[in-house]
Amino acid sequence: MGACTGGIGYGVATVLAECGANVTLMARNEAKLKKAVELLPAVHNEQSHSYLVVDFLEYEKYRQRISEFVQRNPIDILINNTNGPKPGTALNMDMASYQTAFDLLFKTVCETTTLVLPHMIAKKQGRIINVSSITIKEPSASLVLSNTIRSATAAWAKTLSKEVASYNITVNTILTGYFDTERINQLIAEEAASGKFTVEEIKQKREAHVPMKRLGKPEEYGHLVAFLASEYAAYLTGANIPLDGGLLNNV
Repeated sequence: MGACTGGIGYGVATVLAECGANVTLMARNEAKLKKAVELLPAVHNEQSHSYLVVDFLEYEKYRQRISEFVQRNPIDILINNTNGPKPGTALNMDMASYQTAFDLLFKTVCETTTLVLPHMIAKKQGRIINVSSITIKEPSASLVLSNTIRSATAAWAKTLSKEVASYNITVNTILTGYFDTERINQLIAEEAASGKFTVEEIKQKREAHVPMKRLGKPEEYGHLVAFLASEYAAYLTGANIPLDGGLLNNV
């Protein structure tokens, strides 16, 4: 599981650990990874957790480390979770930024999945769960990179789901709404920098926009992932599932 020392990623890791899974965390900061792994719960004696230091933007090093790891440690459940790209509009974004976002949100997801699939195919069972955004359904004017590249990743995941379904491998994508994480606080802070509204005013506005009138909790995200990773979701694949407190208008 990538990008998981905090926020949604760590919420998911905690719930999966509580369900008895052996969890491997991936991120750039080894100190944070060590601390995160130490705090993960263990519910049985055979359960163990580990971490892998990778930087998704250092592609060749990342690919080599992942490849070596999965050869020694076959993966049954893959959670593709990456940091979000920088905000910006279509008119002020340059091509280099699109390439960076592509490498982060598409290339690494595709590569990591490809590396874990041989084991899943041989075992005839597996779960691939992609952390995405509601912006692929309703694009945000200030998140053109996320709108664009995440949409491509979701289309790829749908295509893949059909190709691996006969092996009892499911591929699903979660469309994330507003969650109480460092990422959303960063976006709110950048919006507040314009001086029109304060951080608290922007946060209250977002909460009011959600039909449930609050931000999501990382552990609530973990509960959906745990379901998708379980046998209870064995017939659910190729889906784009909103987790947004009712925010999306599109069906």
